[in-house]
Amino acid sequence: MLVRQKKIEKQKRITLTSKEISELLAEGIVTIILLLLLNVSITVILSGNQTLQGIIWATKGAFATELNTDLFWSLSKFVIPIFFIVDVAVLYWRLIRRYRQMQLRHIISELHYIADGNYDHRIPFELSGDLAKVVTSINGLVDSTVAAIEDERKIEKSKDELITNVSHDIRTPLTSIIGYLGLIEDRQFHNEEDLLKYTHTAYVKAKQMKLLVDDLFEYTKVRQPSVPINTISFDMAQLIEQLAADFELEADKNDMTIQVNADPASIKMDGDTEKLVRVFNNLLSNALKYGKGGKNIVIDVEKVGTEAVIAVRNDGPPIPKKSLDQLFDRFYRVEESRSQETGGTGLGLAIAQSIIALHGGYIYATSDNHWTSFIIHLPLKRN
Repeated sequence: MLVRQKKIEKQKRITLTSKEISELLAEGIVTIILLLLLNVSITVILSGNQTLQGIIWATKGAFATELNTDLFWSLSKFVIPIFFIVDVAVLYWRLIRRYRQMQLRHIISELHYIADGNYDHRIPFELSGDLAKVVTSINGLVDSTVAAIEDERKIEKSKDELITNVSHDIRTPLTSIIGYLGLIEDRQFHNEEDLLKYTHTAYVKAKQMKLLVDDLFEYTKVRQPSVPINTISFDMAQLIEQLAADFELEADKNDMTIQVNADPASIKMDGDTEKLVRVFNNLLSNALKYGKGGKNIVIDVEKVGTEAVIAVRNDGPPIPKKSLDQLFDRFYRVEESRSQETGGTGLGLAIAQSIIALHGGYIYATSDNHWTSFIIHLPLKRN
């Protein structure tokens, strides 16, 4: 799944409210009072406890001897600085701890705002340390969640379109089949010629339905990541030559010629020939069907590094630019009438793309006033 990063608004420092500032001041005052009381208590205990006095006296003597100074013999010069340092450290720790809690409270408030459905919003605070990592993780999680929601919406939309298109493509021939068979059932025909005409029309429409069902089955099968690939070693140039020969008769009927250019003349590679034949059959059929008006179909087969690059070109009418990016979408047709007479099921190129992807390659299309090309890149060796 591709994750779309939302643009985070300009980062800013957390601004404390007047109530929070009051809480922070109260925390500092209470802490100072408690520390002063603690200092006084410790001083009183030291003054009345001979054992503690002896320990303190011995400690001061050790410091004075080691550092060769009389500074530690004075109680005020020894104990009071220590009290001051400890008090400042405790006060700083308490205030920072409370400030972190307030920052966390703001982060939670922002998170609740996002959770209420404001998925375009991101936590904008400029923080440091672990809280900065938390904010980054939350924003990343929201990005992933939004991307997943959008992908789910696209999938649902795609499913709806699938149902609509399949219903349309099945209903049209099915209506004809039921209509003509109804005429036969009611004996509304005048002679055997009418009867044969009705049955022939029903037969043709039934074949169209079967073609759609077969393509749907094939599309579903090749879209599964676990679909088996029966890999064998074969000559891609020879395979293309054989396919071109199979289409020569149909090309003659359409006043078109098929030319194959292979460089080198033999290109050995690994792949599932049965599935790849399905790809090239579809591309050649499309070139003959939609390339009317053109005269040439050219298939270029090249070995480029560790890839085989196959280009199937025709000089028929160009494909509109707006349609190029959608050619490989299932059920997409350049002509929007969805007529079985002028187009197929709309699954052929989607199936071709899935088969190429199963082989670790990719396919794309280009079109201009001279050539419409379908270009395939396939690795020579499968991992």
